[in-house]
Amino acid sequence: MPFFSYKALDSNGAVIKGMVDEIDINVAQNNISQSGLHVLTISRSSILTDLYLKHLKVSGVKSRDIIEFASNLAVMLRAGLPLMTSILDIADTSDNKRFRTRLLDIKRSVELGSGFSVALSQHHDVFPEIFINLVAIGEETGRLDASLSDIAIHLQRMEDLRSAIIRALMYPAFALVGTTGALLFWLIYVLPKMSQLFLSMDITLPLMTQFLLVASDFSSQNWPLFFIVPVSILIIVKILNHYEKTKYHVDALMLQLPVIKLILHNKLLALFSEQLRILLSAGVTIDRAFDIMIKVMNHAVFRKALLETKDAILLGGRISESLKQHQSLFPNIVFRMVSIGESTGNLTEQLNYLSEYFLNKLDDISQKLGKLIEPIVILVIGGIFVVIILGLLSPIYDLISGINN
Repeated sequence: MPFFSYKALDSNGAVIKGMVDEIDINVAQNNISQSGLHVLTISRSSILTDLYLKHLKVSGVKSRDIIEFASNLAVMLRAGLPLMTSILDIADTSDNKRFRTRLLDIKRSVELGSGFSVALSQHHDVFPEIFINLVAIGEETGRLDASLSDIAIHLQRMEDLRSAIIRALMYPAFALVGTTGALLFWLIYVLPKMSQLFLSMDITLPLMTQFLLVASDFSSQNWPLFFIVPVSILIIVKILNHYEKTKYHVDALMLQLPVIKLILHNKLLALFSEQLRILLSAGVTIDRAFDIMIKVMNHAVFRKALLETKDAILLGGRISESLKQHQSLFPNIVFRMVSIGESTGNLTEQLNYLSEYFLNKLDDISQKLGKLIEPIVILVIGGIFVVIILGLLSPIYDLISGINN
């Protein structure tokens, strides 16, 4: 939504300046007026300002702020405090100024007659969709405190999932960047100086040395390509991801890559188990739960599988049997635990077990991945530098041998 800058008078006659993001200028003016201000001027900001403000607006709010808000609000509502008082108290004690502004805006919207979930939906760039949906369900059932408590637990698990993925990818990323940087340093800075010495020698250069000199010459003349090509690939992939067909093939390819498959597959299974658990615990129907998961799941292959599973369930199939049609995505443990949960009536408990199982598996992967990749990285780096050293020493050895002869 675009941003609108305004100048208005409050009830005391003081001039207030601010910015709001709304669908259009009329909605923005109405909302400002409803908050008790008299609008003097209002105008739409530029596109560049919109992009900057949207990034600034979201970047200041961390997932930890959202988790603490849900947890604290659940405790305060359970203690019998009114919703408005609770939100105001949390806003006053928040260390994050941007998040405090969000909370005060939510409080003002509720005071003007909006539902709590509707007020949260106006800040969907910060509050995830499942947060808003579960709050709406809590309002409908009168169990808002329980829904918020479940949300806090769910978001904490999602944060643990994100941390496990970062830990798993940190060492491979560092190794890749470090190795590439060292190799480029040798090719662009060191070898060109050595090549002048070799070319001044009146000897036939070994094939390995000639290869290194050609690679060094290419790298020195075209070094911007080493930065442009990776960025271009990322941009192309992002553009292709906007098209469902190409995104499906890209996501399918990601599930085939050795290390990426191990991390991505377990992440998607943990997300599926946790999302379905929290939705069913809140009393959401199966079809609505799958609809929400399909929107949340940012993976075309899994999304297609969930859509087909939902259709099979609506036709009368059991969840476990419907999932079994996609054995390439869901391992046997998922079918087994879901089937037991359906038979015994404790599906949420089985999904809770699955969620913890895949989260622990991801955590285990993150701890072992570095040890598994380290020998490979050492071998690759060692091999590269053996080639470089031999390519540099061979001409010198030939020169010394020629002088001795």
